[in-house]
Amino acid sequence: MCGIVGYNGARPVTDFLLDALELLEYRGYDSAGLATINAETGRTKLRKCAGRVADLRKVCENDKKQATCGIGHTRWATHGGVSDENAHPHRQGNVLLVHNGIVENYEELRDHFMLSKDLKSETDTEVVAGVLNRYYDGDPHKAIAQTVKHLKGTFALVIIFDDIPDVIYAIRNVSPIVAARTEDGTMLASDVAALGSHATEYMVVPEYQIVELHKDDIKVFDLKGKEQKTEFLEIDWDTSRDGKGKYPFYMEKEIMEQPEALQATLDHRIVDGHIDLSFDGVPDDVLQNCERICVVACGTAMHAGLIAKAIVQSKLQMLMDVEYASEFMYSNPVIDEKTLVLAISQSGETIDTLEALKYARKKGAKSVAVINVKGSSIARESDYVMYTVAGPEIAVASTKAYTTQVETLMLLIGRMAKVRGIFDDAAEKEYVDNMLQIPAKLKEVLNKKHDIHKIARKLLEAKDAFMLGRGLDYSILLEGALKLKEISYIHTEAYASGELKHGTIALITEDTPVVAVVTQEKLKDKELSNIREVQSRGASVVLFVRESISMADAEYADVLLLPDMADEFMVFPAAAALQLLAYYVSMDRGLDVDKPRNLAKVVTVE
Repeated sequence: MCGIVGYNGARPVTDFLLDALELLEYRGYDSAGLATINAETGRTKLRKCAGRVADLRKVCENDKKQATCGIGHTRWATHGGVSDENAHPHRQGNVLLVHNGIVENYEELRDHFMLSKDLKSETDTEVVAGVLNRYYDGDPHKAIAQTVKHLKGTFALVIIFDDIPDVIYAIRNVSPIVAARTEDGTMLASDVAALGSHATEYMVVPEYQIVELHKDDIKVFDLKGKEQKTEFLEIDWDTSRDGKGKYPFYMEKEIMEQPEALQATLDHRIVDGHIDLSFDGVPDDVLQNCERICVVACGTAMHAGLIAKAIVQSKLQMLMDVEYASEFMYSNPVIDEKTLVLAISQSGETIDTLEALKYARKKGAKSVAVINVKGSSIARESDYVMYTVAGPEIAVASTKAYTTQVETLMLLIGRMAKVRGIFDDAAEKEYVDNMLQIPAKLKEVLNKKHDIHKIARKLLEAKDAFMLGRGLDYSILLEGALKLKEISYIHTEAYASGELKHGTIALITEDTPVVAVVTQEKLKDKELSNIREVQSRGASVVLFVRESISMADAEYADVLLLPDMADEFMVFPAAAALQLLAYYVSMDRGLDVDKPRNLAKVVTVE
């Protein structure tokens, strides 16, 4: 959670920081703040407030913006409520500091260093600033090294000292920081997205190493003061994004970008009609020799894993588990050297998924990460990485990251089927032909967005909604229900429709809209029968149905036909339809689609 930026260079820093914080606001938008320091006068200025970056911009609008060095922060509250006092940066003595993560022993540190009388906030971050200030005697490296030895938990710390006005310092444990050189200075951030159009390559700050941002250079030192070599990675997608373009929200823009993202994810992985993972460096023997598969993921990424599970079990006849990453280590999972662990995360920084991955590797499991961000923590921890090539996703509710995750997993499954002798040449060709259709089929659904908008109006007044489906449709609807609840605040649950008569149908009334998906040929009759059951109890039904499924004897008020694909690939048109449904409900209810309450895009605290 939380967004961090820092800049040291030749340009005025205040507006630069504000612009960068807006790019990171999806990481937290409870409060925002910045600290700038004028290298010529040595004067430090601190500005912060509860609210969003736009509110901070108003606070700063009358300032003289002469400083060229500064740090900024946008907060997702963990310790302490949402207030001006709890906003970052925090000052103690000569120290100004911003922080991402959770320091678990902050109360112990507060008492040990007798800081209570000095603290103005309720945060763990100000305690860290207080400890650092106690150790600081003019030697920043020594003070930082002594401070972090006391910290338990995760942290990314970015620091400026009043008496060193031309250097920014940073150190981290787990929580990410990236740094880059720009044309007119240097900068750092908690996410490569904030680098915007300012850099073409970046470095990931190594854990427990101190980074110095000078106006024209980036230096890295270990805790003993020895300078370290730095490795830079290419930024291979456009982080500038040109804003929202013609769209009112990033979410709609990202939904509409899915055909291109899906095509980019296929590129280099289908070669001469065959699935080829040599681009990712995933060796065939890893796929051939594993005896079971385990997905560790959270939220939307876990739902992508559930789609993969259905296909693995039908195509490969293999045992596959999909685990909540947050519960994985506490459930005594059966993991050994014959297990292939798939760690799925858009950001590659999801802390629960990262810790689950580390646990699995200690048990001897091989691992493949399915992520979207190069150099992220999960990428570095995994044996192999498949990048989803979705490009930056700014809206908190994931859309193109989800569909590219599913597509990447399907590529992996297809290659497994081939190397394990399950697919012959004809079966592989059929599978690959379906994969190549994905971008175009999804685009067909996007071209019906105005029809989906009309359907969405039927849900605007709902307090509760249900989603019903069987088999793979149920897995698809779990993600659809998450989308609707997180951005429209309508209490929405997906149910396996066969379970209706085991309790759920008691909740069906004429005020309860039901969204149903029917795409699986072998289950269509049972699914349509279940829909009639809820209709007979007065529920209004929104139906997304595959074009080839006949409904001649049924009457539904709101139906959208989805383009035909093979059963296991129907997730793509169905997912796009459900994303647009949720989007339009939220927009028409007058909500902030991109920034739903209480949520942040990247979860870096357990």
